[in-house]
Amino acid sequence: MADSRDEPLVLGIETSCDETGVGIVRGTTLLADAVASSVDEHARFGGVVPEVASRAHLEAMVPTIQRALKDAGVSARDLDGIAVTAGPGLAGALLVGVSAAKAYAYVLGKPLYGVNHLASHICVDQLEHGPLPEPTMALLVSGGHSSLLLSSDITSDVRPLGATIDDAAGEAFDKIARVLNLGFPGGPVIDRYAKEGDPTAITFPRGLTGPRDPAYDFSFSGLKTSVARWIEAKRAAGEDVPVRDVSASFQEAVVDVLTRKAVRACKDEGVDHLMIGGGVAANSRLRALAAERCEAAGIRLRVPRPKLCTDNGAMVAALGAEMVARNRVPSDWDLSADSSLPVTDPHVPGHSHDHDHVHEVSKENLYS
Repeated sequence: MADSRDEPLVLGIETSCDETGVGIVRGTTLLADAVASSVDEHARFGGVVPEVASRAHLEAMVPTIQRALKDAGVSARDLDGIAVTAGPGLAGALLVGVSAAKAYAYVLGKPLYGVNHLASHICVDQLEHGPLPEPTMALLVSGGHSSLLLSSDITSDVRPLGATIDDAAGEAFDKIARVLNLGFPGGPVIDRYAKEGDPTAITFPRGLTGPRDPAYDFSFSGLKTSVARWIEAKRAAGEDVPVRDVSASFQEAVVDVLTRKAVRACKDEGVDHLMIGGGVAANSRLRALAAERCEAAGIRLRVPRPKLCTDNGAMVAALGAEMVARNRVPSDWDLSADSSLPVTDPHVPGHSHDHDHVHEVSKENLYS
């Protein structure tokens, strides 16, 4: 049996939105997952404010990295690489993470890997359930993305089958929570209220599920409008809004479409398993319905524990470790943040060959 110390030790930095995440993994083993969230600073605005998020990342970065190294019981000098989310995400927030990763990689003399946020959400499942099957079918559901992806190699080949054409599922949760005066973020609170409600109480529309609609694309804008109008009509009539039933019926409409399309994609592509990731994958009803439908279809379901579904540094470190293990080319020092980095680019490989020279110079500067 191979010594686990031979596996790549990688630190990952995630700053695509409002979470400053720093993770450390050795191969597929999670050693540390430190997160500093600025969600409370955004709550009074009812959504994430990019400038507030960027400033919060600046303040949290160094302490969060130090906490992760301490939790993992390793020295920064022991690392085999630094991985960072290069996109997609909020441009300013991404820049903070990319700049920090460059600084640490340069000073420590380590290879730098700019990786894709969505591919990282898939790769994190390796920390929970072991190496990903190839190919992997993934349903990613978050505040900004609802996507069906097929990957034959998480480090180099991710193919989009379908995506949201308007509001992502997470956005819909936030907006309906706002209409119901439940606060921000909307996903956890709607999930909580829905547990005490009736998912069949109100029939809300299922977007893009007609015979002529795109098989794998998602649309939640019409659902969001329908729910908002239903609530407004109740209030206009002077009636109480049944918050629990609305939450349960709305949530059911979302997860019904997500799981139905994901199972269909698995069948159509001949893939006998499904991985679900992203922040909305923490939703209890999504997990339950996916398990029910996958079992009925003979599909194996892989869903990481809720903490690994939301944005975190562990997922970035997991993909970075895979890049190192498969000898992928590191990113160049001119790596930049790309707020619209396509999922077809799991990482941003470099073209120059001066990494070793720069590393040797930096080591001399640091340790002399």
